[in-house]
Amino acid sequence: MSGAMIFIEEDLKINDTQVEVLAGILNICALVGSLIAGRTSDYIGRRYTIILASIIFLLGSVLMGYGPNYGILMTGRCVAGIGVGFALMIAPVYNAEISDATHRGFLSSLPELCIAIGVLLGYVSNYFFAKLTLKLGWRMMLGVAAIPSLFLAFAMFKMPESPRWLVLQGRLAEAKRVLLLVCNSEQEVETRLRDIKIAAGIDANCKEDVVKLPRNSNGEGVWKELLLRPSPTVRWILLAAVGIHFFEHATGVGAIVLYSPRIFKKAGVTSREKLLLATVGVGITKAAFVVVAMSLLDRVGRRRLLLVSAGGIIVALTTLGSCLTIAEHAKERVLWALVLSIVATYAFVAFFSMGMAPITWVYSSEIFPLKLRSQGMGIGVAVNRLMNAVVVMTFLSISHAITIGGAFFMFAGIAVLALVFFYFSLPETKGKSLEEIEMLFTRKNSKAMNRGTEIQPNNV
Repeated sequence: MSGAMIFIEEDLKINDTQVEVLAGILNICALVGSLIAGRTSDYIGRRYTIILASIIFLLGSVLMGYGPNYGILMTGRCVAGIGVGFALMIAPVYNAEISDATHRGFLSSLPELCIAIGVLLGYVSNYFFAKLTLKLGWRMMLGVAAIPSLFLAFAMFKMPESPRWLVLQGRLAEAKRVLLLVCNSEQEVETRLRDIKIAAGIDANCKEDVVKLPRNSNGEGVWKELLLRPSPTVRWILLAAVGIHFFEHATGVGAIVLYSPRIFKKAGVTSREKLLLATVGVGITKAAFVVVAMSLLDRVGRRRLLLVSAGGIIVALTTLGSCLTIAEHAKERVLWALVLSIVATYAFVAFFSMGMAPITWVYSSEIFPLKLRSQGMGIGVAVNRLMNAVVVMTFLSISHAITIGGAFFMFAGIAVLALVFFYFSLPETKGKSLEEIEMLFTRKNSKAMNRGTEIQPNNV
């Protein structure tokens, strides 16, 4: 959409407000999709929810690629948004539930790597599709997304179901068969299966292949436990998940990724070809530093990477805001401000991609108790999409009101709040099993973390 919007404005003769709505409506619809997906995945399973997400997104991509007018283009964007909401909620949950503790950070961050690769491929395809006619070029940019959607739908039929979801259905023998596929030894299978059974409220020594569980194992009563009468532990977990999703987009990544051509244009890059090439650099940076994050998550830990990421984002946004302000008020093009604006943009993407981007999804998918995980994650993703929509749908208006440089100073201030929140609210989860992590969010461990000491395994 980043590159396509340049041509949609010209072809469909739409104004800035319509551009903002077109850009942001996907996230509003993704919010709805993520809330529906939590309950859906409790009923039909994690695997079939991913297949459903693929089919919904495929339909949206076809509609956008057809797009004879603004109304149908918006409809396609909305349908695709629902698919995005489903996928963003379920992919990290699925990966977290089939992974072991030592590799969970790497595996749960794979969706973020694929998003980064998708963004890069989107920028690259925009560059080549821009050479087509005006009416065909932007439609190809949007419609081509149907191809990976179709591939994913078929590929998921070959993947195993989440063993934790199978245990919640009482299908213990099937869960064990899946664990045999993803574990390194029979002993690891027995240990993980025992922990999952305890988390699901099943006797750890139960040897039956199928057991009948209470009705609320499929998600009934979860909203009450999450929102109406949460325990202190669940309340802290929910605050951590909502907070990390809120700050991921409140710091302005949507503005950087979606409006990067406008940012570079404000800095002084004028030709369309150079604008699209500059955005390709954003995609390359994002993909490269997500790979860096994946290699560090299970060694350095979530918390340290997140704090480094937030600190780097603050510096990058402050630099970008300063350079854009200078470029905007200068009577002629200031070359050093132009160059430093592009460098600061890439630096923001680098720090964001090596910390906040993957860790948001890894962390929120692993901290919820088993029975609350899918719908708790749904709430987190809903907040994520809401903030993305707010940023994307208001960025042009804010930049008109307080200048584009002022908008990035505002994002830098929010990033400072994010750094404070991460430091005081998020304990380290590296190396802990999903069943152990809940115990990190207790008052005793809260005091240890706030004193700046590492939470020790014997506290769990």
